[in-house]
Amino acid sequence: MTLDQLLADCRVPVLGICAYSGTGKTTLLLKLLPLLAERGVKVAVLKHAHHNFEVDKPGKDSFEIRKSGADQVLIASSQRRALMMERPVDGDPCLKELLAMVDQDRVDLILVEGFKRLPLPKLELHRAAVGKPFVFDQDSLIKAIACDADTVLPSDCALPRLDINDVAAIGDHIQQFMANWQPVGVQPFGPCCDAFERKQLSVKQGIERILAMVTPITTTETVALTDAIDRVLAEPAISPINVPQHTNSAMDGYACAFDASIAQYQVMDTVFAGHAYAGELQAGQAVKIMTGAPMPAGADTVIMRELARQEGDVVRFEDGIERGQHVRQAGEDIAIGEQALPAGDRVKPATVGLLASLGIAQPRVYRRPKVAIFSTGDEVCSPDEPLKPNCIYDSNRYSLHGLLAKLDVEVLDLGVIEDNQAAMEQALRDAAAQADIVLTSGGVSVGDADFIKDALEQTGEINFWKIAQRPGRPLAFGTVDGTLFFGLPGNPVATMVSFMQFVQPTIRKMAGEANWQPTLMRAISTTALRSRVGRTEFMRGIMTLGAAGQLHVSSTGAQGSGMLSSMTSANCLIVIEEPQESVAVGDTVWVQPFSDLL
Repeated sequence: MTLDQLLADCRVPVLGICAYSGTGKTTLLLKLLPLLAERGVKVAVLKHAHHNFEVDKPGKDSFEIRKSGADQVLIASSQRRALMMERPVDGDPCLKELLAMVDQDRVDLILVEGFKRLPLPKLELHRAAVGKPFVFDQDSLIKAIACDADTVLPSDCALPRLDINDVAAIGDHIQQFMANWQPVGVQPFGPCCDAFERKQLSVKQGIERILAMVTPITTTETVALTDAIDRVLAEPAISPINVPQHTNSAMDGYACAFDASIAQYQVMDTVFAGHAYAGELQAGQAVKIMTGAPMPAGADTVIMRELARQEGDVVRFEDGIERGQHVRQAGEDIAIGEQALPAGDRVKPATVGLLASLGIAQPRVYRRPKVAIFSTGDEVCSPDEPLKPNCIYDSNRYSLHGLLAKLDVEVLDLGVIEDNQAAMEQALRDAAAQADIVLTSGGVSVGDADFIKDALEQTGEINFWKIAQRPGRPLAFGTVDGTLFFGLPGNPVATMVSFMQFVQPTIRKMAGEANWQPTLMRAISTTALRSRVGRTEFMRGIMTLGAAGQLHVSSTGAQGSGMLSSMTSANCLIVIEEPQESVAVGDTVWVQPFSDLL
């Protein structure tokens, strides 16, 4: 497990305290923790024990319940909580799992005592009298060494040296480590940039190469609000009004200038939303008011109806009223002249509602990208034709129609192109002349009848055609007469996965969504999974929310790239990173929900 994988779910700094037995790790912690607490640093300590330890005493209820067979015992009081779990494992417990159990919302730092062989930033402790070798010369993640005066460091040691007995200086070092700490970025798709040679590009490298060649559309148009859904805003939406327009009531109740010394108020009128009280309320006067109705002049408080008792034209209120409560100020949502939406936002149903609330009836949006699609292969039949012997129906072109519809592009469907190079070349030229992007499916492998790669060499330029991913390793990308071209794999699942990872960000950037990123979340795997080191694996998965509020994911089963039915039963892709060859039940994995497209 790499450093990034280990710390991928940590939102606070994690620092290991590394030393051989007898060096004084616990002694230092007992002095260090009060010092950090005094400085306002809340610390969680994760300690590795090398034996079967007990945390409770025989005779205590919790001890006896656990010994009687309870798998987990949670003890809670008004002061503290303790969870004891029986989890026998071979070897050391999983540090990643233990880090996930820390309530990181309540701490500023996690100190880990032990686990010195794991890839973790560490502070090494050393005493010459213990007679043990240094750890830092075998571990590049050690950030400093705290040692005694008798310790002689190698002349080439560049690590900061701290006095193991100077707790304040060690505390300063830890706080500097915290200040410099950066959370691990979301990088489940392999290494970025082309800093080193690979036989196949990582998913991340492929995406970066593609996006570097994308020129966003600059042509704009104004459209009606209902036609703006799924279009991309070409200019920011600036509010011409205050929202809400008037200071108004947030409750059905009574509006008044509240004074706790006044026992009762005279009810002057009833004010409904869309209407206003013409006068100004004086001390001891109130109006009955409905939610959304403008506050009368002189009123500063609304008392909900449940806390009022009206008899005739007199109302009395219960105790505990706070002056200014249940009042919405004019412009508290959006003030006049304020930017309500930035340029580059894709318009969604809530966006349309917001634009309507501002009185913006014809937003300016970017022109839709034009995408030409066709399928290849003599074995491919259109669904509206009889199925020929030894042939298959064309599913990929229709899946692409569905995916493209979600991105609101203009689709140019060129049908199925026969398997010969001349036809392919002509189809590519015709498509490039009409579209911003050309998509094909099939014909990008290395078989004798796979002509897309050869046709692309004659009509345009190939940038790359292999990606270290499964499914979807064969992926041709390049240009035809300056138009971007994607040759997607022929297998249905590989086509959809490759579209999600490469075509989707291309279209979004071209359409004006310059900063779009795919949705990625962490989930606990309930299925044991296998992969191959050196490629990113995209498995179809089913996400569910567990009883404890954690996201869980399971595989849909067999993962053949021709099994399109598995995409209909899935709601996400499980992303297994390049360094991983397996995922155990209980491991945390990345998941990519289908909600962006499917």
